[in-house]
Amino acid sequence: MSQKVAIVTGANSGMGLATSVDIANTGVHVIMLCRNEQRGKEAVEKAEKQLTNGSVELQLCDLASLEDIRSYAEGFNHSQQQLDIIVANAGVVATKRQETKDGYESMLGVNHLGHFLLINLLLERLIHSSDGRIVIVSSGAHKWGKLDFNNLQLTSGYNVMKGYGQSKLANVLFARKLAKQLKGTNVSVNSLHPGAVATNLGVDRDTGFGKAIHRVLKPFFLTPEQGSRTAVYLATNPNLKGKSGEYYIKEKPAAISKRAADDALAEKLWNWSREETGIK
Repeated sequence: MSQKVAIVTGANSGMGLATSVDIANTGVHVIMLCRNEQRGKEAVEKAEKQLTNGSVELQLCDLASLEDIRSYAEGFNHSQQQLDIIVANAGVVATKRQETKDGYESMLGVNHLGHFLLINLLLERLIHSSDGRIVIVSSGAHKWGKLDFNNLQLTSGYNVMKGYGQSKLANVLFARKLAKQLKGTNVSVNSLHPGAVATNLGVDRDTGFGKAIHRVLKPFFLTPEQGSRTAVYLATNPNLKGKSGEYYIKEKPAAISKRAADDALAEKLWNWSREETGIK
């Protein structure tokens, strides 16, 4: 049997790095998908020092650019590379409203829409797997999230909690809808809440704003390694083959909000996302 291959997005630090290492150590070849080449190379070096099994490599893709995602997926598909697992881990938290290269509010654009496009474009490779897994890292923040289709880009009334909750709700809705779309295939789709994890989310990379808050709160958070456990469990546990459409906390199925369970809302988001990305 050939070695399984996984893609982990946002693998350059924190939970993405920990997830990459732990999945690789189950014997998997992990593609650490990063936006920044230098940080990606540093992450691969850190990962390789922790490997007891498997292997890792760096590939580059900017989830804030639909063009870049299309280009990456085209190259990946053209290579006929095997693919068994995608962990949609990359996420941004923007204390001030920012936009992606395509003009989307950054949290919705990266956390949801970028992953929506990437996963849909790579589905053909995943469907060839005997046990394909899609793992979408959401958050308990989905429970306060709302989707106002008249103001999805939050051009008015922006605040970080509203934007983050919206993007994490979109993650759960996408996972549930995709699981239904893939029923009858060998691909399962699940989402999860990793817990409150001490990562660089919310820290401004240019100014460093937010680092002091992280230092104060860090003792109360899970480590990235602890936070990655449920994602690794969903990606690799053989007993989960075929189990799909669930939301997990601490490696167990958990309840979701009423909005996250709304099939009509999931359908509406799916159609909007397809229209925006051009997915047929």
